[in-house]
Amino acid sequence: MKYIPSQLAFFTRNKKAKRDTFLLLRFFVILLFIITTYSILFHALMQLEGKEFSWITGFYWTLTVMSTLGFGDITFSTDIGLLFSMAVLLTGIVYLLVMLPFTFIQFFYAPWLEAQAKTRTPKELPEDTKNHIILTTLDPITINLIKKLASYNFEYVILVDELQKALELRDAGYEIVLGDYGDPETYTRLRVHQAAMVVATNDDMINTSIAFTIRDVCPDIPIVTNANEDHAFDILNSAGSTHTFQFTKMLGRSLGRRVLGSSMGANILWQRDQLLIAEAPAMRTSLEGKTLAKTRLREKTGVTVVGVWERGHFESAHPQTKISSSTVLVLAGSAEQLEKFNKLFSFSCSSFSSDSKALILGGGRVGNAAAEALEEQNIPYNIVEKNRVLTKNRGNSIYGNAADFDTLHKAGIMNARSVLITTHNDDMNVYLTIFCRQLRPDVQIISRANNERTVSKLHRAGADLVMSYASMAANSIINLINQEQLLMLVEGLSIFRASAQNSLAGKSLSENHLREETGCSVVAITREGKLILNPDPFSPLELNDELLLIGTADAEKQFKERYGSSIT
Repeated sequence: MKYIPSQLAFFTRNKKAKRDTFLLLRFFVILLFIITTYSILFHALMQLEGKEFSWITGFYWTLTVMSTLGFGDITFSTDIGLLFSMAVLLTGIVYLLVMLPFTFIQFFYAPWLEAQAKTRTPKELPEDTKNHIILTTLDPITINLIKKLASYNFEYVILVDELQKALELRDAGYEIVLGDYGDPETYTRLRVHQAAMVVATNDDMINTSIAFTIRDVCPDIPIVTNANEDHAFDILNSAGSTHTFQFTKMLGRSLGRRVLGSSMGANILWQRDQLLIAEAPAMRTSLEGKTLAKTRLREKTGVTVVGVWERGHFESAHPQTKISSSTVLVLAGSAEQLEKFNKLFSFSCSSFSSDSKALILGGGRVGNAAAEALEEQNIPYNIVEKNRVLTKNRGNSIYGNAADFDTLHKAGIMNARSVLITTHNDDMNVYLTIFCRQLRPDVQIISRANNERTVSKLHRAGADLVMSYASMAANSIINLINQEQLLMLVEGLSIFRASAQNSLAGKSLSENHLREETGCSVVAITREGKLILNPDPFSPLELNDELLLIGTADAEKQFKERYGSSIT
């Protein structure tokens, strides 16, 4: 009932609805005229046959014949009366059975459904909405971002420009507002002045329009955009974008930096003051086959092993943690400590033959960005791609189907040091991972995943390292929103701060059992303005200590539940 006034207002205020209503009324007037005329003719013809009926009977007969009910209680006996009956019947078929339903649906029922749908679709946010994130589309990036926003208690709204799509997203449980991307009033209704950020991940032209329109309404709101093409980067910045990313290029370069190189050491992921977080693959190093206790990493280098990645699964580090060829160590330490690690445990490709190259399967934006990263490291490579245009006519391109054995053999799969799978199709990436793993059980396979749900599939298929495009982009965005709680650009790991307070102070890290009970590792302590890297686990914490912890999303959640009042 609460929707009826707004639906009636739709028919009285909307120009198209008013025109449709007028056409429907005109049709009913014509139909009423035809029924009245036939009723009069019915009386005239019945009088010729010597019969008398009331006017109500005339309308009754006309409607029963036109609607094809034909009860047969009143009939003509003359030929002219029978011909008249057939004319009335045919008219009824055309007007009542054909034209009336379509006219009613087109000019009343369909607009009524549209009005009803629009009343269910919000066009603005409440006036008191603040610190919310405005998203302009729902894609793998924003789906992942919405999950992360929920964990940090940020509200969001998705701007949708199509009614049907808005209804579908609303029914799916998303918070949406219907509006036009290019209308400044849309962003006023979205309370853009009170928002924390706008995130536009549409195509380059729509992103440009969104940024340019918002800047007329609100000059200060941070706007994050994604640029697909290189030339769009400067255009988006000129249009008003505060932070412009090329996520595909970022992903490609990240993949390329993880290829086994001439001196493969720790890859820096995050840095704050003197503290660095890095990852180091154990493949083909002296660490393979040993436990962490036997490596004596902390004793030899000073670095702390925060945890290990084992085919997409992160585990906290323990002395008896076994290191395999697929293990990736997550390390915390200073630049000097990581340099010591690289000297002692970095991979050297001296065992590779001179023709051993990295293989890039897919020559799109991600593949070309990976190639640029390999060129910077002086690592030889070949790109396998069907389309010559995509590879930018690189001299080391192999043109053909990456799923074909002859093509892979020509590209050097049997001697390759690493295989990078960079196509935009997750199903194809899974197929190529299994195919390459069967051909080369010992090769390093690094794969791209477009959707986060594919990450585990690729690891099961045999990939040593998988990077999710959606997760990497979402982490980059949320880092800008919540800079004090910085997320690393690694699948599922985050860094956050916590105060020792009464719940932790007075006891050492070992006595608090933080790693055992929550899965989080303390990588640094800020005490009296000084940063203590890799603190002694047996030294007691002081009341005003600020802890810097690292862990998975689940581990962080467990820490918050146990020491929620300590979070800063």
